[in-house]
Amino acid sequence: MNEAMAISLLLGSLAAMVPIALTSIGAVISERAGVVNIGYEGILMFSAFFGAIFAELAGNGWVGLLGGALVGLLLGALHGVLTVYLKGDHVIPGIGLNLLGAGAVAFGIRAYWGTAGQHQVPSNAQINPLWMDAFGNSLSPLVPITIAVAIIAWWVLFKTPFGLRIRAVGENPEAADALGINVELYRFTAVLIASALAGIAGAYLSVDWLGTVTKTISAGRGFIALANMVFSGWNPLIALGGAFLFGFFDNLAIYIQNNPWLAGTIPWQFIATLPYVVTLIVVAGIIGRARPPKWDGKPYRRE
Repeated sequence: MNEAMAISLLLGSLAAMVPIALTSIGAVISERAGVVNIGYEGILMFSAFFGAIFAELAGNGWVGLLGGALVGLLLGALHGVLTVYLKGDHVIPGIGLNLLGAGAVAFGIRAYWGTAGQHQVPSNAQINPLWMDAFGNSLSPLVPITIAVAIIAWWVLFKTPFGLRIRAVGENPEAADALGINVELYRFTAVLIASALAGIAGAYLSVDWLGTVTKTISAGRGFIALANMVFSGWNPLIALGGAFLFGFFDNLAIYIQNNPWLAGTIPWQFIATLPYVVTLIVVAGIIGRARPPKWDGKPYRRE
C-alpha cells in the first residue's frame, strides 16, 4: 500500500468515525445519568433528513448541523419526558423512535424532494473540508471537533462538579436526592445533551460525509454506537478510540469497492459486513464483564 492509499484509508476512517463517536459519547453521558435510549438510529435518520432541509434552505451546511442538533434535542426532550418525568420504560420509546424514523424519512424524501429513496444534497448546502489533497481525499472540520468533544466530555464527567452529579444520579439517585441534587433535572439534561450530539451526527451524514439523504442513511450506526458505548466502559475517550476502530472497518468496505484490483479478489459485500461482525464480536466479548451505572435504565421515584 503506497502513501496515497494509506492517507485515503486514514482520512476515510476518520470520516466514518465521526457519527459513531458523537452518538457514543452522547450515549455515555445519558447512561451515566441512568437513562437508556436505544432510539439513536431514529435520531440519526430524522436529523439527517431535516439537517439537509435546513442546509438547503439556508445554503449553508453549518445551519444544517444546527438544525440536526435541534431535531435531536426535540426528540431527546420527548424521550426525557417519557422516561424521566413520567417514569416510563426506557426501551419502548426508543423502539418506537427507530420505527418511526425508518418510515417517516422514506416517506419524507419522496414527499419533499419528489425522489424515491435518495436525494443528493447540493454542494452549496454541504460543509467545506478543512483540507483536501490532489487525489480528492479530504479532512472534515467535524473530525477535530469530535475529538475535542470527546476530551471535553471526559473532563466534564470526571473532573467537574457537574459531571460528578451526572454520575451520582446514575449510580445512586436516592443518595443524590438526599443531598439536594435534582435527580430529574440532571437526568433530563443528560438526555438532551446526548440527543443533540446524535442529532449533529445525523446531520453530518447528509451535509458533510455522504452528501446525500437516503432512506437507510443511518445503516445501523445508532446500534453500533450503543455497542461501542458498552465497549468503552462508559468512558468518552475510549468511546472515541472504539469509534475509530468501527469507522475503519466501515470505510474499508468503501475503499475496497472503489479499488477494482482489490474488489476482484475480495468481495466488497463480505467486507461491508465487517463493522457489524466486529460489533457482534465486541458485544459477545464483553457480556458479563461490562458494569453499567447501577441505576441505568431504572426510573427514579422519590419515596
